[in-house]
Amino acid sequence: MPTPPAAIDLLLDRARQGWTRLTALEARDAVARGALLVDTRTAAQRARTGELPGALVIDRTVLEWRLDPTSPVRIPEAGARPQVVVVCRQGFSSSLAARSLRGLGVDATDVVDGVEGWLAAGLPLVAGPADVRE
Repeated sequence: MPTPPAAIDLLLDRARQGWTRLTALEARDAVARGALLVDTRTAAQRARTGELPGALVIDRTVLEWRLDPTSPVRIPEAGARPQVVVVCRQGFSSSLAARSLRGLGVDATDVVDGVEGWLAAGLPLVAGPADVRE
């Protein structure tokens, strides 16, 4: 008898319904068209692999407050860009983050395979410094 899927896998499947995730190359192109690139990786993860060029770093614990255009603690870029592209290390937590932002009315998506997909596509990372928004 096959093992049933883990609850988190079912949650991810539901979270990813109704919108299109981007490949790393599509994400790069979306940013070139004006999308806001948001990196939710931890400082330790970013230190190991590098920073995404042009990305804002926003901790996952405050992401919704910083990107909700109606929030009193939003960052200036909230609502000023046509789309938000969320990136994490492997493309899992970014899907949950994008779904949550979509629930706030933000046009958000994420990157398939995250920064690992970015690297596999041959896209650059930089040494920093990062544009960290707390």
